[in-house]
This record gives sequence, structure tokens and C-alpha cells, in this order.
Amino acid sequence: MILPIFFICSLLISFTQASVVDFCVADFTLPSGPAGYSCKKSAAVTVDDFVHYGLGVAGNTSNIIKAAVTPAFDAQFPGVNGLGISMARLDLDKGGVVPMHTHPGASEVLVVIRGTICAGFISSANTVYLKTLKRGDLMVFPQGLLHFQVNGGGIPAIAYVSFSSSNPGLQILDFALFANNLPSDLVEMTTFLDDAQVKKLKKVLGGTG
Repeated sequence: MILPIFFICSLLISFTQASVVDFCVADFTLPSGPAGYSCKKSAAVTVDDFVHYGLGVAGNTSNIIKAAVTPAFDAQFPGVNGLGISMARLDLDKGGVVPMHTHPGASEVLVVIRGTICAGFISSANTVYLKTLKRGDLMVFPQGLLHFQVNGGGIPAIAYVSFSSSNPGLQILDFALFANNLPSDLVEMTTFLDDAQVKKLKKVLGGTG
């Protein structure tokens, strides 16, 4: 008898926590918080809030990693605010790479549109899951795990990426280690790299210390 009552109570709690509004279009005139942006007043919402045009244009890959990510997160696409979804476009020039990184707030699904992409992630048990993806192939990257993408062919590659959050967050491992003022001696101690390697990477990525 206790189990059915507990189940019913759980359902009631779930229903009371469910959204009571159809959507929460981001109001960019107010600051964002941990839960996203505040909702725009319904009277001010238009169809354009639910349409985004930015992913049809190639990103600028003239940079050190020869890659570009064009986001359609809540900051660019107000209609996804609060919905737990977002997208991005990935452009990888020949030799392009998205270094080891994590999305603390979301899982990711990538679909290759053009070219070949070598992609993979590393589990918390340090197991490597690696695959070369071609046009039409998909790969999922679980939330919070280190992962990467590399152009695996001789032509520029394109992929579209979806996330299970309107703001998935991003931390790039190389930048976290070498693009800030974390003292070099601490980087050397925690990574087992020598002084020359650390200083070289800091110089390349704009770090100090």
C-alpha cells in the first residue's frame, strides 16, 4: 500500500514542477542567471524569436585551430531559452581541430554534413571512444566528458551539433592550462610537462605566469 501512495505522490510533485507556460523567450534587457534569461513579456514575443538564420553561414576558420563554432544558444537564439535545447555549426578547415573540451551543462549530438571528422571522448574511467565519421554519421558526447573533433579528410568539413541545454557551457582544456595566469611551475607539476613546453604553449595561447 505504501509503494502505490509513494508513486502517486511522486507523480503529483512532478506535475507541480512542470512548466506552466508555453515558452520563456529570453529578455535580453535583463541579466541572465544560472537558470537562463528572464522571460520576455508574452505581448512582446514575435515569431522571429523562434527563428534563427545564423547557421547557414560558414564560420571564420582563419585561426590557430583552423576551426569555428557558430552557436545558436539562448544568447543568440532567444526562443530556445528554458527549453533545454540548442544547436551550433562546426566548420573545420583542412587540418582543423577542436581541442579537448567539455560542456559542463549538456550532452551533445554531432552530425557530419560535409567531409570527414575524427571524433572521440574519454570516459571518467579513462576509456577512449574514437570514431571516424563521414557525411550523415552521428556521434553523441555525454555531458561533462572530455571530447574533441579533428578534420580527418582533405577538404573542409561541416557538422551541425545539438545540445541538451540552451546554454551548454564550454571549457577548453588547453586554454584552461595555458591561456591564463596560472603559474608555470604549478602547470609543470600538475601536467608533468617541462618548463620549455609550458612556456611555449603559454606564448602560443596568450598565457602569462
